[in-house]
Amino acid sequence: MIPNDLVLETKRALLRPLSVEDYAIFLKLAKQDADMWYYFTLNLGDEKQLQKWMEVAFADKAANTRRPFTIIDKQTGQISGSSSLGNISMYDLRAEIGWSWLGKDSRSTGLNRHAKYAMMKYAFDELHFERIEFKTDEQNARARKGLQNVGGIEEGVLRSHMTMWNNRRRSSIYYSVLKSEWKGLKETIFKDME
Repeated sequence: MIPNDLVLETKRALLRPLSVEDYAIFLKLAKQDADMWYYFTLNLGDEKQLQKWMEVAFADKAANTRRPFTIIDKQTGQISGSSSLGNISMYDLRAEIGWSWLGKDSRSTGLNRHAKYAMMKYAFDELHFERIEFKTDEQNARARKGLQNVGGIEEGVLRSHMTMWNNRRRSSIYYSVLKSEWKGLKETIFKDME
């Protein structure tokens, strides 16, 4: 079982459990860039949709299928966004890293790579999982490049997979990293994380 109070860390990122007290800061960050929510299932810049997103995160945590984190940039000490280890299947030894977003000033700084590394390291090295998966909007070139940059291998597209907050139908593209690939990734693209 994954502890409810799990905290993960690299030299750059601190991932602590999501808290209701994060709402106001998240809303402020989410309102910085309205365009970023085009690819997200909910528009977190909207107060009610952010509230719903947090409620689902807490419900998933209570069901032991997800561990939602608040990401803190250790260089600034500031809350920068959120990500989760979710769709957890202890039987199948797999989980998904997703529900990820960062405020405008934290993007393209390396913080996202540190956060993903922390979750992957925990999943592979502590839980001994066999697979970590990711999905994103097929149209989201920036996110797709980011998943490739953390070692994700493209697997395929689920067409018309999700209904977005703006009633657009999203096709989702899946990526994964397997346990057999993890050692090589730690020695190459993640060698500077600790």
